[in-house]
Amino acid sequence: MPLYFFNVLNLDPSTPAPCEEFPDEEAAWKEATRFAADLFRDVDGKLRPGEEWALEVTDEAGKAIFNIQISTSTTK
Repeated sequence: MPLYFFNVLNLDPSTPAPCEEFPDEEAAWKEATRFAADLFRDVDGKLRPGEEWALEVTDEAGKAIFNIQISTSTTK
């Protein structure tokens, strides 16, 4: 089974990038959305206006497969 890495970008404290085997990209995508939701739930006021957060999923070769991004801004 292919190995996928979940890289968290711009979120402190840094979370080590877990890696998991999945049968295909669809299964990796489903886990990425669950993982992103769990991480975002723990942001708890740490994400400030003008900041971005991302979860990048890569394959074993380091090629980006998916990218989930959260960006913030003010409306002033």
